[in-house]
Amino acid sequence: MPRVLVTGAGRGIGLEFARQYAADGWDVVATVRDRAAARELAGLGVRVEALDMRDFAALAAFPERLGREPLDLLIANAGISQAKWIRSAADAEAWQEVHAVNAVAPTLLAEVLLPLVEAAGGRMAAITSRMGSIADSSGGYIAYRASKAALNAAWHALALGWRDRPVTLALLHPGWVQTDMGGPQAPLAVEESVAGMRRVIADLPRAASGSFLDQRGDPVPW
Repeated sequence: MPRVLVTGAGRGIGLEFARQYAADGWDVVATVRDRAAARELAGLGVRVEALDMRDFAALAAFPERLGREPLDLLIANAGISQAKWIRSAADAEAWQEVHAVNAVAPTLLAEVLLPLVEAAGGRMAAITSRMGSIADSSGGYIAYRASKAALNAAWHALALGWRDRPVTLALLHPGWVQTDMGGPQAPLAVEESVAGMRRVIADLPRAASGSFLDQRGDPVPW
């Protein structure tokens, strides 16, 4: 049975990843900040682990909680959005937190989980955003946008550094999705977005490791 780890799985895209992989018979490990608030996730019959993306020590030690069994797939989904503009000290502090959760944490997790994913010849996918593209012209949301650009750069660098290792990385823009962050006006249902990203993850060739793609598999400009 293949094993997948999904971070930020309490709601939205992460919850849907856990639901779809569990329905397909995968062994799903799903992380949330607060297990008590993850009743819907627990109802899927998956293994739920508490993990705060701001706690770097807990992230570094997380492989010990997973054990030695190979990990076929990491979905680094957890993320937050704060500070649309950086106009105060409080905004700047919020930016630091967004950067820690959205860029530093998933990169640290990828590094410490590499031996388990490598043992499976597996894959890692970071859920990023088109807003992290320098070519994007929508403006605003500076902390979120900068954190996703940093995530893109970090994971692309990982892919380059791991070219000779049996691990494939993907940076995925899920589209504008009907979640708490995307809002009800978003055109894309979460089920459709996740199903599309799953296909992209499964089909991505090793030679394309580190690519920045949308949920259809189309390239997104850096």
